Amino acid sequence: MEHLTSVPPRRGLVIFLNGTSSSGKSSIAAELLLLLDEPFFHLPVDAFHAMRSSAPVPPDRLPAVLHRTWQGYHRAVAGMAAAGNHVIVDHVLSAEWRLTDCLSLFDPRDVVFVGVRCPAEELERRERERGDRLVGLAARQLTQVHAHGVYDLECDTASATPAECARRIAEFLPGRPAPTAFERLRARRRAS
Repeated sequence: MEHLTSVPPRRGLVIFLNGTSSSGKSSIAAELLLLLDEPFFHLPVDAFHAMRSSAPVPPDRLPAVLHRTWQGYHRAVAGMAAAGNHVIVDHVLSAEWRLTDCLSLFDPRDVVFVGVRCPAEELERRERERGDRLVGLAARQLTQVHAHGVYDLECDTASATPAECARRIAEFLPGRPAPTAFERLRARRRAS
């Protein structure tokens, strides 16, 4: 049996897909898992919410429960990457503190920050079609989700399929430039 001490240390890569609800992040992540040469873990934030018990949460306590869930999610992703695992993050940065938290936790050299964009009309159509989202939720998230304005790469899921977006991301990985978007964002936050 191989000893764990014989596993060479490495830093895990984080492909961070940020976009509104229904923008196509999970579909892109699924396509990436089929394309990438190395093992990656898809860790969608929705999966963390789905793990919570079905015990009712009083409305006055819900914001704190959700906040702790997002904080735990960020730390789980950071821990997986710190252990050398490659991760695909599927997240909605609809509150500024979420990006700030991720910037403080993730090694910014190892994050490929991908903006997943989609026009409001198409988001609303998808919400109606899905039936499991509040219609208009994604449109309300649009302003804040991309407010930071800096990405390594962007995809528009209204004009490209999830497979096409995944291919663009996979092709971008080998020659990704430095400084990364996360490095630039972290430097900007420290300067202000």
